[in-house]
Amino acid sequence: MSAIAATATALPPHYYSQDQLIAAFRELWSKRHYNVERIEQFHRNVLVGGRHLALSLDEYAGLRGFQDSNDAWIRVALELGETTLKTLFERSGVEPGDISYFVSTTVTGLAVPSIEARLMNRFDFASGVKRVPLFGLGCLAGAAGIARVADYLVGHPKEVGILLAVELCSLTLQREDLSVANIVSSGLFGDGAAAVLITGSEYSGPARKNQPRILDSRSVFYPGTERVMGWDIVDTGFKIVLDSTVGDFARKNLRPHVVDFLQTHGLTMQDINVWIAHPGGPKVIEGMVEGLGLAPDALRLSISSLQEVGNLSSASVLFVLEETLRQQEYAPGTYAMMLAMGPAFSAELILLQF
Repeated sequence: MSAIAATATALPPHYYSQDQLIAAFRELWSKRHYNVERIEQFHRNVLVGGRHLALSLDEYAGLRGFQDSNDAWIRVALELGETTLKTLFERSGVEPGDISYFVSTTVTGLAVPSIEARLMNRFDFASGVKRVPLFGLGCLAGAAGIARVADYLVGHPKEVGILLAVELCSLTLQREDLSVANIVSSGLFGDGAAAVLITGSEYSGPARKNQPRILDSRSVFYPGTERVMGWDIVDTGFKIVLDSTVGDFARKNLRPHVVDFLQTHGLTMQDINVWIAHPGGPKVIEGMVEGLGLAPDALRLSISSLQEVGNLSSASVLFVLEETLRQQEYAPGTYAMMLAMGPAFSAELILLQF
């Protein structure tokens, strides 16, 4: 079985408290004769304390359209991606030239050549690396990316793969959109990058303690749910689609798939000691806790991540993974479940064992 050998995360240097961001949005949207008190209400309700942004606040006013925003995305994504990968290689002891499979994921910007290809020019990767750029999985992609790397390593057990997630949600803001979905999103989403290095079962390179093995994964697709979450691609870029019932959806629909997945391995919900969940928002976290029947503090690291940096889309669950591994060493045999939900509507489940 493949194993998660190392993780790394990075945040842009521009940090703003939620109070500072609320003030900025009040100024922006008060000119549209919008009830600015609702902005504060929505931004307080998401329980985010502050966020790191790709640019300083005054730089956003200079973005005149989608090209400006996407050009900024490419520049900052490369900076964050390079920082994240440097940390990943330092922590793992693995060299860039040892990597056989490189998956990158984002849903907040576009680049051709894709972001992992551009980063290969900044490191000494082998020319034969298999690249897989993913776009469109959204918040799901942190878990799905790990699962897809692990799938590859089943057939290439002596090799090493990496996943890089870079999300700069602030650069997708639609400043003329006064929909509830856009206003809520403007208070919820932040910017950041994360990477995971995964080794095959027969890899003979450096090993570290507390490496969780990837036992299995499962993808879940819910038919007829296209408008629960996603983007509408418009002239000004990416316009958020976000249904207010996402939390209820998680509460009602997630548990049967988790239970069935565990049963295929002779396990029950009670066998899972560690939960690594994407912190979609307070209602989503609440829906997962109630729907799965978890202890109130089971997703405390997801809540902490949301409060500290906001929802980072695909990178968020990888931030939670890193904090999970950092906090303690787990007894051999301990089971963990990683899970995320995102556009389609879909879920991705990964069964881990320390």
